[in-house]
Parts: sequence; structure tokens; C-alpha cells
Amino acid sequence: MLDYLEHGGSGDCRALMVWLHGLGADGHDLEPVADMLGLSGVRHVFPHAPMRPVTINGGMSMRAWFDIAAPDLRVQEDSTGMLASAGRVAELVRALRRDAAMPVVLGGFSQGAVISLVAAACGVPGLAGLVAMSGYVPRFLQPALPGLRGKSVMMAHGEQDEVIPFALGKAGCETLVQAGLAVDWHAYTMPHTICREEVADLAAWLKRLLAAG
Repeated sequence: MLDYLEHGGSGDCRALMVWLHGLGADGHDLEPVADMLGLSGVRHVFPHAPMRPVTINGGMSMRAWFDIAAPDLRVQEDSTGMLASAGRVAELVRALRRDAAMPVVLGGFSQGAVISLVAAACGVPGLAGLVAMSGYVPRFLQPALPGLRGKSVMMAHGEQDEVIPFALGKAGCETLVQAGLAVDWHAYTMPHTICREEVADLAAWLKRLLAAG
């Protein structure tokens, strides 16, 4: 099972949120974002991706949810690696849920956003919603997207993103909408990062989601 960190695991929890970090980072990377949300009663879990060689970085080994072969991220998609990581995320959620009725939210940044989408489409127990920050929708996943209908989705992207182009992120949103999903889309004047405005929008989205549940 994936190694992980966690916040807010003691006492009564009304939801479980699993945060998936980006390429070369680890679970610590998104801890400050969770802290900034200011939400009580949420158990935040931050898994570490496994170490693996990454082709685009000269085969250097680092924490990564899947391999990247080329700057064009949808060329030679590592669907095998994505599905394997998605399966490990689902396994972790099954192990962590203390209450069968507890809603689960997946949230990810960059590579983590991709895996949040793949895991959600493949099936995560108790999934209520997912957040994809500065990510994209892999081509191979498109036939499975209708299975996400009825789930709450928030997507956000920087208009100056130099790593995952804004157009690719926006196209992913449009793909989800065409599959019948309602997507809460947000764009920000920022590069490949997370800004305070985005965190505020995420906090408001989560409050609505958990209140509805």
C-alpha cells in the first residue's frame, strides 16, 4: 500500500480527502494547501508516489505516478502506469475508510490531477467529488468518463502554465462536459502552481459538496 502522511485523523471525521502530488514532489507538497482550507472534520491524507525512472528527465528516478515520454503529454501515454497508480489510490481509500458512509474526495495537482481523474473513472469507494488542479484528461480514459456522471468535479488551471498548457487543461474540461459531467471550471492568471484565490475557490467548493452530502 502507498505510504502516506495525514492531518485531522483524530476525532469525528465527516469526510476523507486524498491529495495526490505532482511529478518529483511528495506528500508534503500539498499539506499547506489543505491547511489553508480551514475546514474542520476532514481527514486529509497525502500519499507519496513510488520512485520510478522518468523518460523525459533522462531516466532519472523520482517520485512519479506515471512515466512521461515527451513534452506533448498525450504522446505515448503511460496508460499502464496511470492505471497502476489509480489502483493503488483506490486500495488506499478502501483501507482508510472508517465508515462505509464517509464521503471521499480526491484532489490532485499536475500528475496528481491526472491520477485523481483516472482513479475516479476506474472506481473509488465512497467517491463524492474530485478536484483536478493544473492537470489534463488522458486520451485513453475518455470511454470511461460517462461513469463519473453525478460526481462533483472541480477543475482549475493557470492561464500562464508552462508545464501543462492551459489549452490542454481546458480541453479536458470540455471533454468531461461532453461526457455528461457538470464541471466547476476555474482559470487563474498564474503559471504551473496553486494560488490563494484557487485555494479560496476550492474551500468554497468543498463546503458546498460536504453540505450537500
